[in-house]
Amino acid sequence: MFQFIFNKMNFWRKFNKKNQNNKQNFKEDNSLQKKLSQPNLSQNLKENLKVLRNLLGQSNDIVFREFSFGYEGKINAALIFLDGMTDNATINESIIRPLMYDSYFLNTKNLEVINNIEFIEKRMLSVRSVKKVSNIEQVVDGCMSGETVLFIDGLNEALAISTQGWESRGVTEPKTEAVVRGPREGFTETLRTNTSQLRRKIRNHNLLMETIQLGQKTNTDVCIAYLNGIANPRLVEEVRRRLKRINTDSILESGYIEQFIEDGPFSPFSTIANSEKPDVVAAKILEGRVAILVDGTPMVLTVPMVFIESFQTSEDYYSRPYYVSVIRIIRFMAFFITILAPAAYVAVTTFHQEMIPTSLLITMAAAREGTPFPAVVEALLMGLVYEILREAGIRLPRPVGSAISIVGALVIGEAAVSAGLIGAPMVIVIAITAIASFVVPAQSDLAALLRILLTIFAGVLGAFGIIIVLLGTLVHLSALRSFGTPFLSPLAPLSFGDLKDVFIRAPIWAMLNRPRTIGWHDPQRQEFRLMPQPPENSERVKN
Repeated sequence: MFQFIFNKMNFWRKFNKKNQNNKQNFKEDNSLQKKLSQPNLSQNLKENLKVLRNLLGQSNDIVFREFSFGYEGKINAALIFLDGMTDNATINESIIRPLMYDSYFLNTKNLEVINNIEFIEKRMLSVRSVKKVSNIEQVVDGCMSGETVLFIDGLNEALAISTQGWESRGVTEPKTEAVVRGPREGFTETLRTNTSQLRRKIRNHNLLMETIQLGQKTNTDVCIAYLNGIANPRLVEEVRRRLKRINTDSILESGYIEQFIEDGPFSPFSTIANSEKPDVVAAKILEGRVAILVDGTPMVLTVPMVFIESFQTSEDYYSRPYYVSVIRIIRFMAFFITILAPAAYVAVTTFHQEMIPTSLLITMAAAREGTPFPAVVEALLMGLVYEILREAGIRLPRPVGSAISIVGALVIGEAAVSAGLIGAPMVIVIAITAIASFVVPAQSDLAALLRILLTIFAGVLGAFGIIIVLLGTLVHLSALRSFGTPFLSPLAPLSFGDLKDVFIRAPIWAMLNRPRTIGWHDPQRQEFRLMPQPPENSERVKN
C-alpha cells in the first residue's frame, strides 16, 4: 500500500517538473517571438546589429559586413547575408561598389540627400529586386532566403536586396522516367528553375503560380501552378486550403506534403501523382490539374490523380497510336501478372490441380518432389528474397547494385533448387513476376503489397480467396477519391468519351475534349475535323 502511494507521488513529482520545463521553454519561445515581432527597426545601426547578432547566434556562415560611404565616409552602413546562399559578385559589383565609389556620393556634402533610402533604392543599386523591410522578422526571413539586407545608420528601415546565388544541379535527363522519344530535360532541386521550365512549355499569361511557405523551422517555398480558366476554381481553392492547414516543423520533400493532403491516408493506393518531367506536368496542367512544386526536390505533385495515369507515359503521345495501344494493353497485362502470378500458382497447385493438364501436373509434381515447404510458404519466401534483392540493387551504387541483383538472383535461385528447398516452377513464377513488375514502376510498391495479400489468401482459400481480395480491392477503388475526382474514372463512373485514352490511345486529332471529370470547366481543347486529309485528285494533277 505504502509502495503504491510512494510510486504515485513520484509520478506526480516528475509530471509537475516536466510541466515546469515545458513552461520555461514556452517562455523562451515567446521571448524569441517577441524579438521577431518587433514593430520597427531602430535608427541606431549598432543597436540593430546587436539585436541580430544575439538572435542569429555565432554561426560562421552569417556575414556582417560593416562599411562607410558618402562624402569623407561619414555614413555608416552594414550588409547582412548568408555565405553560400548569395552571389558574391552581385554583392561586390552591384551594392558595395556603387555605394563606396560613386562620384556623386564622394563629392556631395548634403547628407540628407544621399542618406535617403528611396534615393539609394532607385538610383544606386543595380539589382533585379529591392524591397523595404522595417522589422526584425522581415530581416531574418530575407537573410534565410538568400537576400542581402542593407542597414544605414540613422534610418529605421532597411533594404532587402535579391542576391540569391547558391550552387545547384543543372537540368539533366531524369533517371526515373527514361524515354526513347521526347524531351530529356527534368526538374531540378531549385524552385525557380522548375517554374521557368513550365513557363517554357506553357507560354500563356493564364498560367498562374502562387508561392507560400510551409514548415515553421524550414520555411520551405511551395508553389501552386495552374491554368486559369481551365482548372476548376474549387479545385484550386481546395488545394490552397489543404496546404495552409499544414502546421509542421519541416517540409524537406514533396512526399511530406503528399502525406498531409491526400484523400485516403490509410489506403495503399496513392491519390496524388508525381513526376520529374516538365512535359508530363505541363500536359496535366493543360488538362485542368493543379501542380505543386516544392523547393529542394525535383519531384512535382499533380492533383487530382486517377488510377489510369499509372499506365500512361509521356512517350505514348509522341508516337503513333497503333503500337502505343498494344504496349498499353501489355502494361495492364503485366500489372495483373505481377500481382496474380504467385497467388494463382499457389491456388492451382494446392486446391485446383484438376485445372492443370495431366502431363504438366506430372512434371510439376516431379519438380516439387522432396521440397519441405508447401507452395504458399515457397511463394512468400521467394517473394521476400526478391524484395531484398530489389532493395539492395536500389540502395547500393549503380555498378555494384546491378551486379548484386543478377548474381543474387542466379546464385540463390539455382542453389535453392539444387538443395531441394524450392521447386523449379516456383522460381520461374517469381522470375516472371519480377520482370512484369518493372513494366509499371509507378505501381511497384502497391503491387508488392497486393501480391503478398493475394498469395496468403490463395494459400488459405484457393481461387475463392483470390476473388475475395480482388473484389475488396475493386470496391475500395470505386470508393476512393482524389480531390473530389473518382479514382477509377473514366471507368467508374463510365464516360465513353474518355475511353479513347484508357486501354488504347486514340489518335491525337480524335481526342477533342479534356477528361470530363477534370477539365469540365473548359472541355474542348482542339478544333473538330483535324484528321489529316489527302489532297483531291484534281489538285494532284494541277500540282
